[in-house]
Amino acid sequence: MSTPHNEANKGDIAKTVIMPGDPLRTKYIAENFLSDYRLVNQVRGMYAYTGKYKEKEITVMASGMGMPSMGIYSYELFKFYDVENIIRIGSCGSYKPELKLFDIILSEKVFSESNFALTFNNEICHITEGNKELNSIIENTSKTTNINIVKGNTVCTDCFDLYMTDVNKFLKRVPKDFNPISAEMEAFALFYIAKILNKKASCLMSVVDSKYIKEVATPEERQTGLNNMIKLALESATF
Repeated sequence: MSTPHNEANKGDIAKTVIMPGDPLRTKYIAENFLSDYRLVNQVRGMYAYTGKYKEKEITVMASGMGMPSMGIYSYELFKFYDVENIIRIGSCGSYKPELKLFDIILSEKVFSESNFALTFNNEICHITEGNKELNSIIENTSKTTNINIVKGNTVCTDCFDLYMTDVNKFLKRVPKDFNPISAEMEAFALFYIAKILNKKASCLMSVVDSKYIKEVATPEERQTGLNNMIKLALESATF
């Protein structure tokens, strides 16, 4: 079985999927962290590899950028490939001065102005959340591996927040008690799809830019400099 966007056969995809946005990051993870891995999808260059991490079968698959792309791939993985858990690993911008480059954030709730939920499911919904059980596993794993994380709420935007003409006006539209610590572009779609299909999803992010830091991570650093986040996701996936 395949879909218009995934050539993998049923059985080629593991029950737990680690999902970066970047196809090259997917390739990097397979080559550096998995054993006995094989390429199971390359349609549209959206690589998916299935292999073993500490004897546990895991798939690493790219989602692409933005909610529409994440919505397509996560829906198909959950609906047609019997995936039970997706852990998104990605980059984010920081909205808190105490957060430094490559700090790792575990998303609790996500706010989006998008009408993704209305279009997909005829529901007016702008806040959704990660799976508490999966988040708890990640939090406990962070303690046993000594990989520090920061928990908090996230905004999920339809455009790259660094390119907004006035990000402060956007932030004023976020519910006052939401208090976001970071921004990214995929988690709302992932969490909402998981909720509708009764699956589990979490989102880990590494800070690569900030309102309070002049430095911005380079493309090379974004691709390969996120090893602690990758290790945390893989260790959590062995539950």
